[in-house]
Amino acid sequence: MSLVFYTTIESPVGPLLLAGDERGLRRVSFENGKRTTPVQPDWKLDKEPFAEVIRQLQAYFRGELKEFDLPLAMEGTEFQLRVWNALRAIPYGETISYARLAERIGNPKAVRAVGLANGSNPIPIIVPCHRVIGSDGSLTGFGGGLSTKKMLLELENKQLSLL
Repeated sequence: MSLVFYTTIESPVGPLLLAGDERGLRRVSFENGKRTTPVQPDWKLDKEPFAEVIRQLQAYFRGELKEFDLPLAMEGTEFQLRVWNALRAIPYGETISYARLAERIGNPKAVRAVGLANGSNPIPIIVPCHRVIGSDGSLTGFGGGLSTKKMLLELENKQLSLL
């Protein structure tokens, strides 16, 4: 296993923990969320490796960046990786239902499994799991909380400026 670096940044949606290694960003965690990531004893505090991540996140929160271009080092099952890659294809400012996402990955009966994979996304915001909503248009679970999900969707629909 390679050395993992981490830092914490302030953002309009609360403090975010960033973690990654030489392959790329591994984790974005809402410090006030339901599924926070604890800093591991062997991780090294260093903000420098995250300069580009921070720059792009700040541009996103200003409404100036619509697509992140960062090296990601996501680890998960083959199914999770398929779901997470499909999330990256959801255009800025658009939403999709869990059922439609299941169809997109070629497994229309896997709606619940898609929901679980979506909820396990280790890199929210950058891998836009907040763009997945209920079939009836309702906002459903989000690791950063539903108010954060709503804020991100409003930002992308130009109804809110976060910075």
